[in-house]
Amino acid sequence: MKAFQFVPEGWNEEVENLDIQKIYAYKSENKIMQGIVQSCDDKYNLHINLGNEIEGIIPRCEVENIKEGLPNEKLCTGKVHKYVQFKIEDIKNNNKVILSRKSVQQEALNYIKNQMQVGQIVTGIVKNIRPYGAFIEIGGGIVGLAHIEDLSVARIKTPFERLKIGQKVNIVVKSIDRYTGRVNLSYKETLGTWEENAKKFSSGMKVEGIIRETEKNKNGIFIELTPNLVGMAEYSEGYQYGQKVNVYIKKIDSQKKKVKLLIEK
Repeated sequence: MKAFQFVPEGWNEEVENLDIQKIYAYKSENKIMQGIVQSCDDKYNLHINLGNEIEGIIPRCEVENIKEGLPNEKLCTGKVHKYVQFKIEDIKNNNKVILSRKSVQQEALNYIKNQMQVGQIVTGIVKNIRPYGAFIEIGGGIVGLAHIEDLSVARIKTPFERLKIGQKVNIVVKSIDRYTGRVNLSYKETLGTWEENAKKFSSGMKVEGIIRETEKNKNGIFIELTPNLVGMAEYSEGYQYGQKVNVYIKKIDSQKKKVKLLIEK
């Protein structure tokens, strides 16, 4: 089985201006393409301009890979002016080409179940954000979940502090359910190791940080210098989560992976 090209919808430019010879060639190659949906007709089929007055049609039943029945009408109308991925299913004589979205999804799902590896880095686009994590499309309409604890080394209260809808990201495969094809993702590994981030700073520097946690037992205040590097300052009253502060770097201990800070008043 060949490796599936995990490129999420909208990552690259839309399909090139095709002629009928290229369309036949792409059908023969079983090539995955993507284009912008121009319209949705009254039967909820999607229409894509392939160029040279050639119209691509994704039948309603091909819009989403569901087990029973047809897709919800809103799933069809909601894709107008958005990217979708497809393969060429059939070529008609009247400059109309039938496109398949499900075949792309099935190829992606087969790859996930049989070939994808934990630790693999894939590209993704953030599709939705919930309080508990972010849903990220990684290709072929396949969406994985990155839990909030996997978005940042520093503790954050909402995924919106790290990601935004529509953002393009590189993301790590954390776990795979080979039976269902569900994928859990992790973002924090792509933000650099402690050592890589610590190299950006040195003792004696004055920088801006963000308060991420104040210890209830008043041991100290955790301050984020970068998304994957957190230091601690002595506890002081009056500081709140998310507040930006200027800090002085007292010491960087590479062996213990600790950064000691002083909040400048």
